[in-house]
Amino acid sequence: MNPYTGRFAPSPTGLLHIGSLLTATASYAAARAAGGRWLLRMEDLDPPREMPGAAADILRTLEAFGFEWDGEVAYQSRRHALYRTVLADLQARNLVYPCYCSRRQWQQEARAGADGFVYGGRCADPAFRQPENGKTPAWRLRVPDSDIVFDDAIVGRYRQNLARDIGDFVLLRADGFWAYQLAVVADDAEQGITHIVRGQDLLVSTPRQIWLQRCLNYPQPHYAHLPLLTNRAGQKWSKQTLAPALDLARREQLLRQVMAYLQLPPCPAVDKPQDLLAWAVRHWDIARIPPQPICTEDAPAETV
Repeated sequence: MNPYTGRFAPSPTGLLHIGSLLTATASYAAARAAGGRWLLRMEDLDPPREMPGAAADILRTLEAFGFEWDGEVAYQSRRHALYRTVLADLQARNLVYPCYCSRRQWQQEARAGADGFVYGGRCADPAFRQPENGKTPAWRLRVPDSDIVFDDAIVGRYRQNLARDIGDFVLLRADGFWAYQLAVVADDAEQGITHIVRGQDLLVSTPRQIWLQRCLNYPQPHYAHLPLLTNRAGQKWSKQTLAPALDLARREQLLRQVMAYLQLPPCPAVDKPQDLLAWAVRHWDIARIPPQPICTEDAPAETV
């Protein structure tokens, strides 16, 4: 058995917010409580969406909150060779195919699925594949018409039929950018990640990642998907819903807030944020975390 290796993988499309802090705290506490390693990976594969200076700000914020990671920070923007090797392996075994459909074209024919529209498979059949002169294709992974089932440490048993609910999905976009699904699977395997603690917004992606792991003969990590933090409208706090950036002047209050969301016992007075994280590690119990969304505006009394 590999030793416990966890990770926190923010995207520099914006600054860290309360949801980011929940994920960082939970993944850190889970790894340290198991005597394991906690890696930090910057998921910077989409330059048009990135916020200038966000990556450096994320590192400074994590340090200010007392987080200490193992090894050097990994940057996806520096790992293109790994992704090319993975795609070439899948191409050699005919597990992927080029897709020349425009988004508008295939979505006009598609039905709604578990995560947007379900690709109908037009380009899966070479007889219907219509390459255009000079057009660069996307590359899609063939999926099975069967259920992918796994047990999540927080959500419980989760299943999804990839053919019915998702369709053949993209690994390399037509614009040349790597898709999240390929990059995260390749990175987790290459870094030896054994346990993934992240938000439930990514739960719907997990069966795709498990299928890709199987195609590549990668080990399947253990998964735990945290409850989403929402506003009063029921919207997940995110960059899109204008979640405020973490206020470094309120580090202790914010850490105590997310620790309460994680059902950790109240911590006595401390001198520095590291003491709060140490308390979280000592009292970590993933079985106590609720799967239901949490409205952050209904903060625990001790954090108000």
